[in-house]
Amino acid sequence: MPVCRQNGNVVPADRAELYPPERVEFESRVLRRYGGSSPGQERERAVTIESGHMQIGQVASRTELSIKTIRHYDELGLVTPSARSAGGFRLYTEDDVQRLLVIRRMKPLGFTLEEMRELLDALDVIADADAAHEAVAAARVVLAGFHERAEDSCTRLRTQLAYAEELTSILKTHAD
Repeated sequence: MPVCRQNGNVVPADRAELYPPERVEFESRVLRRYGGSSPGQERERAVTIESGHMQIGQVASRTELSIKTIRHYDELGLVTPSARSAGGFRLYTEDDVQRLLVIRRMKPLGFTLEEMRELLDALDVIADADAAHEAVAAARVVLAGFHERAEDSCTRLRTQLAYAEELTSILKTHAD
């Protein structure tokens, strides 16, 4: 495709009149920064970054959860995005990411979705500076119970890991 330079940026030659210089400059900056994608998506991503919010793909990368899983947690009300973009995209804050990481850490320990909700609610109460003293005390009791269960689960997982390591050692000995 023939191209021409406009303000130092490359644009399709047959459509140069459709590319005002300020648009070309903005889109070129965004595309250089983020790689490909459509200009509209990149423009939205640039606005998202400036506002301190992250889109679901960025959150998925940070948390190592799938986009489908994050949407599922949203539908269940475990982690609701803090905002929506003009285009309707879910936008997450650092606090939302931390909630997702709590869930991700609870999952391998065998906690149910309802238990995850209970722990997140307790953490919210403790973080709330305006929470009543009794509510904070009750939340700390809930946290203590979850801590004990998490410790028990870790002990059980360590034992299982030791068995797995024994097996791999035996298999390696026989394979050599």
